[in-house]
Amino acid sequence: MNFRYLIQKIRRFGLRILSIKTAKRIEMVDITGDVRTIIREEGFVDGLCHLFVPHTTAALTINENADPAVCRDILNHLSRLVPPSSPYDHREGNADAHIKSSLVGPSETLIVEGGRLVLGTWQALFFCEFDGPRERKVFVKLLPKG
Repeated sequence: MNFRYLIQKIRRFGLRILSIKTAKRIEMVDITGDVRTIIREEGFVDGLCHLFVPHTTAALTINENADPAVCRDILNHLSRLVPPSSPYDHREGNADAHIKSSLVGPSETLIVEGGRLVLGTWQALFFCEFDGPRERKVFVKLLPKG
């Protein structure tokens, strides 16, 4: 199946694809603005916004965006909990990335009211890269209320 065909099929199901190019092996990228843009472009008013990462070495999370130290702390502690070099059976050199991805999780669902994401004052949506740098995708599905 070619990529163009896949994109056409995905659009038929009302999915949008957010492309992310990461710059480091591990990093957290704030994608809140990108998701807000999709909601605005689609004219979406009320319902749910579901996001899914189709990669086994990346994840999504919601956390604080006011202080960059929070993201550094999360990444540093995940790396201590699951170090990059350890006696792993998986031989591709990225076993830690698979484990970190499983711990954080591949999806998030957010409420949309009045055309706006419902987030706390300090909250943002982050794409978590654990095996970069790479070009990644996030699938965004808007589910209307009712």
